[in-house]
Amino acid sequence: MTFANPKRNIEQFGLESGMDVADFGAGAGYLAIEAAEAVGKDGAVYVIDVQQELLTKATHLAQEHHLDSISFIHADLEKENGSTLPDESVDAVIVSNLLFQVEDKNAVLLEAYRLLRKDGRLLVVDWRESFGGVGPQPEHVLREEDVHTIAKNCGFTHGDDIDAGAYHYGMIFRK
Repeated sequence: MTFANPKRNIEQFGLESGMDVADFGAGAGYLAIEAAEAVGKDGAVYVIDVQQELLTKATHLAQEHHLDSISFIHADLEKENGSTLPDESVDAVIVSNLLFQVEDKNAVLLEAYRLLRKDGRLLVVDWRESFGGVGPQPEHVLREEDVHTIAKNCGFTHGDDIDAGAYHYGMIFRK
């Protein structure tokens, strides 16, 4: 069973050389690796996760790919200024397969908004449904319309959608 394709999702997000990117709830780091490849040596990728064991996995993956432009931050994105990064310090934020897991979805998107520079972009990828328990439990699935509402309430404007695969939806928002 094929899930989201990190390379294709990052390509559709349109990251460019020299950009600074925050990957919220980065997990094992597959999107961060693709983002680092896209932004090159002149850019930076901040991998932020509350689970130390996942940060360790992401660190090893980055080392295997010889990517020095990735920094790792152990942080709780549901807290105010949770990422520990300065205001308006990144061009793009990735929130992939995270919102269904967190209790305070607004806090996560408000943190993304705080970090983004003027005209910065947010990529949200999440599960379309539970798929018989392969994805999140049915009560934790976050509908696309709910993401639109939360993002709008946090100050974002919807831009484009991406094809995030058969099991996920993907949306790009602008600050």
